[in-house]
Amino acid sequence: MKLGYPCLNRSIGCKADRTFRLKSYSELKMQETIENNIHCLHRILRFNADHHLFFFRITSELIPFASHPICTFPWHHVYHDLFKTIGSYITHHQIRISMHPDQFIVLNSPRSEVVQRSITELQYHADILDMLGLDATAKIQLHVGGVYGDKQQSIQRFAEQYQTLPNAIQKRLVIENDHRNYTLHDCLELHEKIHIPILFDVFHHRLFNHGESLRDAFPLFIATWQPADGLPMVDYSSQQPGEQKGKHAESLNTGDFVQFIRESSPYDFDLMLEIKDKEKSALKTVEVLKKDKRFYRP
Repeated sequence: MKLGYPCLNRSIGCKADRTFRLKSYSELKMQETIENNIHCLHRILRFNADHHLFFFRITSELIPFASHPICTFPWHHVYHDLFKTIGSYITHHQIRISMHPDQFIVLNSPRSEVVQRSITELQYHADILDMLGLDATAKIQLHVGGVYGDKQQSIQRFAEQYQTLPNAIQKRLVIENDHRNYTLHDCLELHEKIHIPILFDVFHHRLFNHGESLRDAFPLFIATWQPADGLPMVDYSSQQPGEQKGKHAESLNTGDFVQFIRESSPYDFDLMLEIKDKEKSALKTVEVLKKDKRFYRP
């Protein structure tokens, strides 16, 4: 079990998701922003490896406007060697990597222009992981999308669009249960059609399910992963007290986390902590898991 957190580190004094307004676009602005983001990503990964955090979700904002027609800057070529260096660091330290495109990426949209934009954005994410030299265990996670008045038809539309995707995207794509539209049960139905792995979101499952307990859920989604996919991935958070239902916790609820770890035993998986204070809570989970035999020790 490798532990991690998404996108940003609040302790090291840099941001890997700097961007700018579209109207401010220039090649110089692109170059300055990309160099900042890539160098900051490397700093984050070094911090994580030093603190036993070997799972990280790279921000989608690493290359601003990468999938937008305005972007003509040849970043693939210009930063090829820098990506190779960071990829070598990731591989040497056996860091698991994922990415999670924004909510406007909707493969099952009935609008062809939305689907095409989504595929272009997914290709950008696949390009990042390919440039880092990572194998198919580095995943791109995606929600199934909208229901559009007919869930069965929308599931079928996702399946059909998935089958048209380039292999570079297909081999990395995983679907995630959400807390409004698609439960684990729904994702399993889609898996039966296209054999796509399911990334299990614990918090979403607690909010929206078909009656399966966490113990019931684990063997179901784990069975959707093949050896080439690596260990199954799990997202964990809990409810922020006093806030609307579905708001992620600001910091780790240690009691809830300990209970989750007990309920998930003996299954092994890599765990992404979707908690607002990022590495601060992730470091707390390292202490909790030090005695768990599943915990990754390099």
